[in-house]
Amino acid sequence: MSKKTIIVFSGEYDRLMAAFIIANGAAAMDDEVTMFFTFWGLSALRKDGKPAAVEKKTSTLQKMFGGMLPKNAEKMPLSKFNFAGAGRGMMKKVMKDENVMTVAELIETAQEQGIKMIACTMSMDVLGIAKEELIDGIEYAGVATYLGEADESNVNLFI
Repeated sequence: MSKKTIIVFSGEYDRLMAAFIIANGAAAMDDEVTMFFTFWGLSALRKDGKPAAVEKKTSTLQKMFGGMLPKNAEKMPLSKFNFAGAGRGMMKKVMKDENVMTVAELIETAQEQGIKMIACTMSMDVLGIAKEELIDGIEYAGVATYLGEADESNVNLFI
């Protein structure tokens, strides 16, 4: 079995789609896949809406970051031709017409296939993101854990 690792740094819809298509494709080929979400990529793992109770002390800047970041993958902008959010809607329309899965569906498929998704705890601290704000079924770790995974991988991507 081969192993693939993907650093998900981008917070843009089309780049997330690419990351999850590659990850799901590799998992479908029986590869072990680890995705490490850091900085803006963490938004892909956020739950929609505000969590019921978050017991994390955050600074004003961290609260601002949390408020400005998209609340889930489906609310992320496109990297190009975003047009104040209209581009994402147009892209999703074409995707639906062509029977292409949304990022939310790709995330669900990734979880079903056992893809390991790790949220970077340092980035969570910097951005003021609490575990309660992120989807269920993911892991939390720092860069050392990611590097350990990458050392064993025959492919490492930065998206």
